[in-house]
Amino acid sequence: MTDTKYTRKDFVSDQEVKWCAGCGDYSILAAVTNALPEIGVDKKDIVFVSGIGCSSRFPYYVDTYGVHSLHGRANPIATGIKVSHPNLSVWITTGDGDSMAIGGNHFIHLLRRNIDVNLIMFNNQIYGLTKGQYSPTTPLGQKTKTSPHGTIEHPFKPAELVMGAEGTFYARTVDTNPKMMKEIFIEAAKHNGASVVEVLQNCVIFNNNTHHNITDKEVRDDNQIYLHHGEKMIFGKDSNKGIVLEGLKLKVVTVGENGVTEADILTHDAKDKDGTLHYLLSRMSLPDFPVAMGVIRSVDAAVYNESLEAQIAEVKNLSKIKNVSDLVNSGETFTL
Repeated sequence: MTDTKYTRKDFVSDQEVKWCAGCGDYSILAAVTNALPEIGVDKKDIVFVSGIGCSSRFPYYVDTYGVHSLHGRANPIATGIKVSHPNLSVWITTGDGDSMAIGGNHFIHLLRRNIDVNLIMFNNQIYGLTKGQYSPTTPLGQKTKTSPHGTIEHPFKPAELVMGAEGTFYARTVDTNPKMMKEIFIEAAKHNGASVVEVLQNCVIFNNNTHHNITDKEVRDDNQIYLHHGEKMIFGKDSNKGIVLEGLKLKVVTVGENGVTEADILTHDAKDKDGTLHYLLSRMSLPDFPVAMGVIRSVDAAVYNESLEAQIAEVKNLSKIKNVSDLVNSGETFTL
């Protein structure tokens, strides 16, 4: 932690930002540079790691340490950085292709191990840098450069992979809401363990308006629900719609209709270690449900790098060999 007071300007790089005009990445960058001054970490202790893709230019655009690594390999490199330097605040910026395709195996094991890093996934449902091929999150049937008749592959839902790997922190946000992004990035930084923030991001060139039914001003209040821990799951333009649990399924209701009161609406518990409800919330989709935003899951669990440090300390304490001299002179030795 640091007592130094930073501002956004302290984290703005002098490098020219090379994204397409109108790209949602600009908004994500602004939210990150607004969040970093508030996480209480010294600049020299922050590092961004990326793979390959438009999102992976990110380390050049923040004035911190950074590594622009290989396609799909940001997660293991970030793991090595965190394990060898546990004092660092390590951030990973990755796309839906970089992290869900070639990096998919690394993604789930990062979460399984619960390494204390923060992963921001830019999900524009397309390969943007390589000019418009369908990605692992492209909706079924969408026509792209590599699926001219419509993709026949069923897409991944990043949230389901996080839950399946027993991830301890998952949040979702949109590139059209910088305030929400900033709040969520700060919460991710506070979490002790692997945090995943999925940003629904627009690729203005190769997949424009891919999230418009969620983000457009005319529909966003009814088609998004911003979840806050300890608060009722209420949404809508008139703040009169809510989520209830009916049997084993979620249901949208309207307060004031059919005897429904605000007391009937579910209260969000992001800290519940039983992730069943988190899973159901993360799966909500249009047109039957609003898309859940905010911190959906944030639970405490053993952290890999802390467990490793404790194990090393224990082994060193129990070992009879305390230094190189002990090692050289242990066992069967002789002197010339």
